[in-house]
Amino acid sequence: MNSRSIELIKEAYKPYKYTIKGHAHILNSTSGDIVIKEKKGKTQELYDYLYSRNFSNIPPLIDDKRKDVVIYQYVPDTSMPKEQKASDLIKVLANLHQKTTYYKEVSTDEYQKIYEHLKDQIAYLKYYYDQTFTDFFKEVYPSPSHYYLLTNISKILAAFDFADHELENWYEKVGKLKKYRVCQIHNNVSLEHFHKSDKEYLISWDASRKDTPVLDLIKFYQEEYFDLPFENLLKTYQSINPLSDEEKQLFFIVISIPYKIEFKGNEFKICQNIRKVLDYVYKTEELIRPYYSVEEK
Repeated sequence: MNSRSIELIKEAYKPYKYTIKGHAHILNSTSGDIVIKEKKGKTQELYDYLYSRNFSNIPPLIDDKRKDVVIYQYVPDTSMPKEQKASDLIKVLANLHQKTTYYKEVSTDEYQKIYEHLKDQIAYLKYYYDQTFTDFFKEVYPSPSHYYLLTNISKILAAFDFADHELENWYEKVGKLKKYRVCQIHNNVSLEHFHKSDKEYLISWDASRKDTPVLDLIKFYQEEYFDLPFENLLKTYQSINPLSDEEKQLFFIVISIPYKIEFKGNEFKICQNIRKVLDYVYKTEELIRPYYSVEEK
């Protein structure tokens, strides 16, 4: 961010407090509190579009006419339980998707790109875990972390098999579709980017674009899967903006793919890393299982 621009704004507002939080510069002054962020797109155009769709859960925009920075009104946050905040966030997110939804024609190439990307990701990670298992299995006296993975790796490999099988099933289904849903996605969903004061606000729209709503749900789940009751959050979302069968299946496929364990640090740290991956696999299976029960089908 241009330091000269910051200095000019500070001269104009004469703040009594100046804070840097992430990529945001917060100025507290007697004439009001503002947030300065680097300009990364057509902010006013995005705001005009969201307002035209009757979506107003965005921090008030003060100045988008500068070349390199954007100025917003600072939106304070209210302290509340994490679960309650997540429930409020998911409602706002569902409203964003619902109010900006439209359908566009789709070519087989677009679905093929998604299919091939996920297929490659699954193949690479499964090979990584297969090779890791082979290497550890050859050890006469495996370390505690290696033994821990050896005794639990079947669960991780089963997750890859599930994701791969569902991906094939999904690709066969979407090949028959002529249109698919897109909407304005926030593309950086987290509890940190949700504030509540006079009303609910989604902040930090730098990465926003038009795409499938599934991407926002994937991002939120991967950020907060361990601490939040996603079974209830997903039901709340579905009550406002129901996912199609193909969208829901794509969401389940992506979140079912275990991430790569990094074997760095001491034994205790590595065991923690393995535990986190296993927790992710078990939590995800718990979320998905009811949708694949006999009753759901």
